[in-house]
Amino acid sequence: MRRFLLQSFLYSLIFLLFVSCKTYKLRDVKPVSNSEKTAENLYFSSNEDYVYKCQMDIYKNHVSGILIIKKIKETTHRVVLTSDFGNKLIDFEVSENDFKLNYVLPDLDKKIVINFLKDDFQELLRQKYPVNESFENENSKIYLSKIEKKNYYLFFNKENNLLKQIIYTKNNKEKIDFSFDAKKHIFADSLNLQHKDFKINIKLFQITETE
Repeated sequence: MRRFLLQSFLYSLIFLLFVSCKTYKLRDVKPVSNSEKTAENLYFSSNEDYVYKCQMDIYKNHVSGILIIKKIKETTHRVVLTSDFGNKLIDFEVSENDFKLNYVLPDLDKKIVINFLKDDFQELLRQKYPVNESFENENSKIYLSKIEKKNYYLFFNKENNLLKQIIYTKNNKEKIDFSFDAKKHIFADSLNLQHKDFKINIKLFQITETE
């Protein structure tokens, strides 16, 4: 029995490693000529406050509350997470290359949690993507952006031209899937951030709408 359990564990571990390490490839698409030089995620580009109901699962840490995102400079946002009762849980400023932690609740003050929030929000709030290749399928226009060793696949709905998904890969391995539901170019009604190689998920749901 013990040997069987050990074998089952090893097989499960090998399977998880295989799944998390498989190469990401676009499927059922055709290349098209590059008409766009830059693709943009405009969902956090307004100077108004973006306010969402937030649910975060980072390993065994579950956090829920109100998330407020405010653009304070051209490439910098302030992100504040409070409890449903208004108590501040975490407060930081983030840009593509910088991160400043203003406050964190002691229970959340763990290096792995802070690093994941830093990296995830740097990716989520990135606005401009240089376009290297373009593709399309029946429903989407797809732009591939290559930045250092990172690749970003941006999927825009053909009907309304709204960004609906960003797949972030590194060394050709899928890392994070950002999915958006939106009616306007500058505001996502809901957002799902799903890591592919770690047990991390962030969900945002609209509370107030930016005009």
